[in-house]
Parts: sequence; C-alpha cells; structure tokens
Amino acid sequence: MSRINLFDVNFNNYDFSDLLDYIDNSIRQQKSSYILTCNVDHLVKLRKDSEFRNVYAKAGAVVADGMPIIWASRLLGRPLKQKVSGSDLFSRLGEAFETRQYRLFFLGAASGVPEMASRNLKRSYPDMNIVGCYSPSYGFEKNAEENEYIVRMLIDCKPDIVFVGVGAPKQEKWIYRNYLEYRAPVSIGVGATFDFLAGAVKRAPDFMQKAGFEWFWRLAQEPRRLWKRYLIDDAQFLGLFMKELMKQNKRRREGADVLNSADDHE
Repeated sequence: MSRINLFDVNFNNYDFSDLLDYIDNSIRQQKSSYILTCNVDHLVKLRKDSEFRNVYAKAGAVVADGMPIIWASRLLGRPLKQKVSGSDLFSRLGEAFETRQYRLFFLGAASGVPEMASRNLKRSYPDMNIVGCYSPSYGFEKNAEENEYIVRMLIDCKPDIVFVGVGAPKQEKWIYRNYLEYRAPVSIGVGATFDFLAGAVKRAPDFMQKAGFEWFWRLAQEPRRLWKRYLIDDAQFLGLFMKELMKQNKRRREGADVLNSADDHE
C-alpha cells in the first residue's frame, strides 16, 4: 500500500477498508503495533515536540483524520483516499469487529463514560466483544503505580485492540511508551470517541463533518477548553500548507531544470 509524504508525515493512503485489512493482518500475526489518526492539531504539535515525532516514526500506520488534510493533499496533487477518523471507527467498522469477535478494550474518559459507551455500542452490535473498560485518574501517565496497574490489566484481558481516549498527544505518547509491554496487536488513540458514544458530548452533524467544520462545532460546545487549540494553534496549518506548496513548486522547477539540461546535451 502506497505512502504519501505530506507535511513531513508519511501517510498510509488508507480508506476504512484498507485500515480493516491492516487491523486483520496485525491481529492474525499477533505483532504489537499502533495506528495514528493524524489531524491538523497533530501536525502543529509535531513541529515542537520531539517525543511526538518519535511516536510517529515508530507507528505501524498513519491515517488522515481531518478534511483540511484531505483537501490539502488534493490541492498538492497527492490525494489521500479518505478521512479516517477515530470517531468514525465504530460506525464504519463496528460490524466487522462484532463479526470477527475481536477483543476490545476501552481506556480513557471520565468515570463511567467508557462503560456507557460500551452499553450504547451493544445496542447496535449486541455481540461486540468488549473485554474491559477503565477510566484512568488525571495525570495517570506520570503515576508509575497506576501505569503498572493498567498494563497488568491489559495483559490479563488480552485485548486484540486497545482504544485509548485521553486526548492528543497524551494518548499517543502513552501507547508508544507501553504498547510493547502489554502486547496487544493493535492500539489506537481515539480522542473524544467514548464521550460521543456515551452521549456525554454531542458530535457535529454529518453535513458539518463533511464540510470540514466539525472543529467549529466542538469549539462552540467547549469554548473554554478548546479556543486556544482551534483559534491559535491550528491556525498555523495555513502556514504549513504554504510551505508545502513552496517545497512542491521548488521540486517541480528542479525537475524541469534537469530535463532541460538533458535536452541541451542531446
């Protein structure tokens, strides 16, 4: 499967069907790996965070989670197939998870939220095999005792897929530091997915998601928490896009110069 380099990130050009193939193969081979769902916020954070860059360097797969990245890929002539969002995993792949009886573990969100998410999912997929839920305490990633407890719980539950929803880049870094110890075939950070599934936070309507305005919906719901991320940090994406465009134009000019030089020598 081809990879497309955009914004110094090697994206797997996956749609949800391709992602399911990756998950199937990882579980079949029982080799621990993790999937990253890259959005604009990730791209901005990667510029300043060396550990986050290491997380990306070791990822089994990187998919595009955000319409701005999809649109940018098209404008740059390197189109990515589809927005593959962590929040859409269960609506798109829930039936496959249920049919295959994959063992799923939910780690994250406030107390009671992953359990409610699990109950709501089972209304749509009664045979979905959710083997555990856990809401870690605030700052758990710095608490050696709690980390050890979570890793031991995962080893005991033997999940095929671990979904971690504690926000970026915390969730991705936690997976990176621990996935080889708890040895699940697939781990993936899913942000606010448990809150959406539990009904604790209402997700943007489909038309806003497709139009690329899900960020605006999230901002309107949680302005105090999200204003800096969406209005200041993520505004840097325009600058990243312009740099990518200039890099591409430079490559084209250099390619044209090489061709012209070859013609001159004929």
